[in-house]
Amino acid sequence: MLDNELERILALSNLDLDYYDAKHGIEWLAEMAASVAGTQVSLVNLIDSYTQWSIASVGMELTQMPREDSVCQYTLGNEEGEFFEVDDLRLDERFKEKKYVTENPNLTYYLGVPLKTSEGYNLGSLCVMDVELKQVSQEKRELLKMIARQIVDRLKVNSKIQDLEVQIGGLHQSQRKLAHDIRGPLGGIMGLAEIIISQGRGNDPEEVLEYMGLIEKSSKSMMDLADEILEQHNDTSQRRSTVLEDYQLNLKSFRTKILDMFTPQAILKEIDLQVILNEENQYVPFPKAKLMQIVGNLVSNSIKFTPSSGSICILLDLKLESNKMMLEIKVRDSGMGMSQEKIIQLLSNEVVTELGTSGEKGFGFGVNMVRKLVKYLHGEMSIQSEVGKGTEFTIKISFN
Repeated sequence: MLDNELERILALSNLDLDYYDAKHGIEWLAEMAASVAGTQVSLVNLIDSYTQWSIASVGMELTQMPREDSVCQYTLGNEEGEFFEVDDLRLDERFKEKKYVTENPNLTYYLGVPLKTSEGYNLGSLCVMDVELKQVSQEKRELLKMIARQIVDRLKVNSKIQDLEVQIGGLHQSQRKLAHDIRGPLGGIMGLAEIIISQGRGNDPEEVLEYMGLIEKSSKSMMDLADEILEQHNDTSQRRSTVLEDYQLNLKSFRTKILDMFTPQAILKEIDLQVILNEENQYVPFPKAKLMQIVGNLVSNSIKFTPSSGSICILLDLKLESNKMMLEIKVRDSGMGMSQEKIIQLLSNEVVTELGTSGEKGFGFGVNMVRKLVKYLHGEMSIQSEVGKGTEFTIKISFN
């Protein structure tokens, strides 16, 4: 286990990547890597607590695999500039029984380059592989290092673009809120002006009447402005039912992403995975920041601790109250369960790690990271569990 593993995972999480939609500007770099190395296969892999996610691939259809089964996990401990190379996977005790070696595509050669940030955190690996024995010259290795740096830079650019989109969306919401906020005081000013004017000159000096007349005129002008601003957004409900911005999800798209990402893992372990949503507000958009990382770690954790023929159910609900939305996520499994003492440990800063039901390695940071991400979003996390009877994680997050 890496000394800075939690910090490394948080650095990856801070990019807030959707692993199935993070290919912008990455695919051609994977193609370049394969061309430079002269290999049939090239992958760009990001590695979180449980899973290796292939966000770009050449010569091999792969989207994910358990972290402990991957070769790229061994690049994470490498210092900057170092490679992880396996001349013949068939002869290496760590890999010779893996399906990608014994079955199609029958990989033989592997060379991995760390995807290291300027802060020193390895996000994953750019790897080139082949079914034949290979030798990659030092000159080509240096080119692969340059491509790896370009991949990290591109991931950061993609993350910043998404942050800007979120900020722009927030500005639109602030504009709408401002319009609502000014209507109240303006209405009061107009009402006061009308009362004073209606009392006539007998009770008030001429100057006051003229002054209040100006207030009324100005207030009406500002009220028209507020109406104009609101009119630009008065079709929000209709647009929300059909259009999602890149930085948004709704319950329906959230469900689809969860199933797309984790059904392969569930099938591999023969676990029944279901995602159930409350259909009442299923098309209402909400920000997706950090949500895939939160749910992803909880679902991976449940898969790890649920035996074959078990079940995992994710419940999604969105409640609307005045100008606020409350997203509730429940991840319920029929797995090993845990004691109250362990729940207290998970909700603290203490790292708890165990082997899963099929011997999966416990890296001990998944739930800890979820706790930090939920706190970052000013949300709440609770855990209900009983040894031998499964576990239920509940996440509640409010959006203005």
